Amino acid sequence: MTERKPPGVPFESWVDKQIRDAQARGDFDRLTGAGEPLPPEIESTYDELWWVKRKLHREGLSVLPPALALRKEADDALAAAYAAPSEQLVRRIITEINVKIRDMMFKPPPGPPLGRKPYDVEEVVRQWGERRTAAGGGPVNRPAP
Repeated sequence: MTERKPPGVPFESWVDKQIRDAQARGDFDRLTGAGEPLPPEIESTYDELWWVKRKLHREGLSVLPPALALRKEADDALAAAYAAPSEQLVRRIITEINVKIRDMMFKPPPGPPLGRKPYDVEEVVRQWGERRTAAGGGPVNRPAP
């Protein structure tokens, strides 16, 4: 238990002495987070939802409006299509994301506009083939019509 401040001793010097004594005893050694920056919520102004934000950060979650989430998903799908090993997989990835884009175009959710239109599957397949050939991935195997 901490001792009480003696009468007549200024509070600040009493606190400083307590801290120096604790440091000398090694009470602050090997504390969790030692040497790491303070979490952002500690450095900012008070926020009623600090605990929700900390939980989301700890769980690796983010909450985006549906249109922004679909924009991100569309960009990721295009990157995945360009990295796909086969033309069939490129077509499947682009077709699936196009369905989601068209759904949002015709049933817009609240929030910012989507700002995307469905991808041209044939154009993406053509670009995929060019990238694959340029990267030395070998010839493009096209399915028989």
